[in-house]
Amino acid sequence: MSATFQMPAPRPEVAPDHSIAPSQSHVDWTELGRILVVRPGNLGDALMLSPALRALRAAAPHARIDLLTSPSGAAARELLGSLDGVVVGTPSWYDRSTTNPVDVNRSALQERALIGSLANRGYDAMIVFTSATQSPWAAAHAGLLAGIGVRAVHSTETGGVVASHCVRPPEGPAHQVDRALHLLHGLGVPARGAVVRVDIPERARAAADLALAGTAAPFALVTPGCTRDELRYSATGFATTAAMLADSGVPVLVTGSARERDLIAEVVSRARHPGVRALEPVSVAVLASVIARAEVLVGNDSGPMHLAEAVGTPVAIAFGGADRAEDTRPRHTRAHLVRGTVSCLDIAPADLATAALSLLRRLAKN
Repeated sequence: MSATFQMPAPRPEVAPDHSIAPSQSHVDWTELGRILVVRPGNLGDALMLSPALRALRAAAPHARIDLLTSPSGAAARELLGSLDGVVVGTPSWYDRSTTNPVDVNRSALQERALIGSLANRGYDAMIVFTSATQSPWAAAHAGLLAGIGVRAVHSTETGGVVASHCVRPPEGPAHQVDRALHLLHGLGVPARGAVVRVDIPERARAAADLALAGTAAPFALVTPGCTRDELRYSATGFATTAAMLADSGVPVLVTGSARERDLIAEVVSRARHPGVRALEPVSVAVLASVIARAEVLVGNDSGPMHLAEAVGTPVAIAFGGADRAEDTRPRHTRAHLVRGTVSCLDIAPADLATAALSLLRRLAKN
């Protein structure tokens, strides 16, 4: 049995209340030349940082702002106009791989290489953004060893001189967007809105035109991929959902990244429906443009869900439940989060299809 949670309609962009943030010694951001933003995470985590990046850019208009993130998170670079560049890596304090024994010597070499790279780049400040379950201290210590003067973190712990600025995190649950803005508020950076937005390049829009050539509108988009296995709905479940949507008369495209090509083919094959076809994998920027043209997106709690939020496309999500929904859920586009009793694998395809169709019907009425 599945449960569906309906998220509210889009609301005006309003900065969250940061009154609980403690007083901090603020930084004169206008005097800094190079700022490193650290966000361990994937594509969705980088996208949810966009309101904080806009606020930081307004506070430090002349600084170079780089993002240290994973290869998946780095894919957002083309869509985040407030960034100047990315530093790509999977440091030991973020590495999720658990299948093989840790090679301590290799990890040590990688850490020293990262610290050396940061030192060579000459950053004046490092801001470490984390989720409620992540620790900022390893990243801040790397910044200390790299000689970065300002090292700002969210924490209730004492870390000696590892962090130069420590802001007490929000009490209770907080959406990742609000959590990031809360840290900046404690550093004297005012919010400039809390809506996730992306800047789609014109070349990406043109590429989307070519990718969608011959596709009837309106159409539904299914994105079955996810970087975290525990949050991924089954290929069979997505295939059945896609066939149900196609039975209703809505053409369905199935797409994802290049490494998800086999998964895309499996979903289309299992759907066994002429109204369900594959869309060749495209870049993240092109995918954002494709999602913007879809009537509804059906997928996992993953990057495409956040892309849909950023471009205003309604979403029906097979929600894995490993994270609290209030931490990552879309807030400014219509969204149905469908949850199973234990995991997303418990979700009935009919429930996911019904959630998507209800969004289509609402759009038709509007």
